[in-house]
Amino acid sequence: MQLYTETDVQPDALRGERIAVLGYGSQGRAHALNLRDSGFDVVIGLRPGGATSAKAERDGFQVRAPADAVDGAGLVAFLVPDMAQGQLYKDIEPRLAKGATLLFAHGFNIHYKQIQPRADLDVVLIAPKGPGHLVRRQYEEGRGVPCLMAVGQDATGRAQARALAYAHGIGGTRGGVLTTTFAEETETDLFGEQAVLCGGLTELIVRGFETLVEAGYQPEVAYFECMHEVKLIVDLLHEGGLRKMHEFISETAKFGDLTRGPRIIDAHVKENMRTVLKEVQSGQFANEWIKENQTGMANYRRLLEEDLKHPIETVGRELRGRMSWLNE
Repeated sequence: MQLYTETDVQPDALRGERIAVLGYGSQGRAHALNLRDSGFDVVIGLRPGGATSAKAERDGFQVRAPADAVDGAGLVAFLVPDMAQGQLYKDIEPRLAKGATLLFAHGFNIHYKQIQPRADLDVVLIAPKGPGHLVRRQYEEGRGVPCLMAVGQDATGRAQARALAYAHGIGGTRGGVLTTTFAEETETDLFGEQAVLCGGLTELIVRGFETLVEAGYQPEVAYFECMHEVKLIVDLLHEGGLRKMHEFISETAKFGDLTRGPRIIDAHVKENMRTVLKEVQSGQFANEWIKENQTGMANYRRLLEEDLKHPIETVGRELRGRMSWLNE
């Protein structure tokens, strides 16, 4: 493992160069604000009249159409959604300066070859391991969110130095910058989302809720046990791993964890996880998602609507409405 910190940054790697940030969502806004506060010249690239243009302007940024924003920029950060990046690259490619750096926060389009950059461009990855609001808040508090860094193409011989300077500009070197590859970042990120963080965890919560309700227990009590209290455990895991969780839960809970947990998440579940990982590695998932976008996303919208109509959402809305502290 190679971990870089503030002392590893080459101060002149991006000195005097303009940075074009394409996109002004969660990550785009955080990166742009942090870079500006670090002394960089930042311009925002957004389509004219877009929903976030006014927000970027209120924050004091110069907003241009993407092709105009990248004109003369030494580094261009692609911080728009994955499925918009391929066409965006085609739109701006004629305006990219020779030897410029293309920077991504997720490797999807490079790894799955939806973008094939010109040979004279550096291609790098800086992926903060946290949402944009956390990247911004940690920076403002003098800390930083750890980042992953990868070099996909080194045309200038300075790609890594420039990537590290960018990571430093958003506060990442304060938390540490870990080297990876575009393939490793992309595949582990997709697998984590699907099998554990989003797909796996939410399905576990919903199935637990259904099991209790179908057995005759009150939906409100089932919600508290299977959804509401997840945060309590996740916070312990986040702060100190399995050890801290075991330290703060009861002996009864620990015994149930150790004896029943492996019966729920068993060898069959792990085999399903291996299948999901193979679909990510082979490009099957990427191709499915790309095709879904190209054909209007009807299946995606149907599945999302079904998810949000589940009884756990109805019960949850009512109970959360009584928890005023959740909005603080």
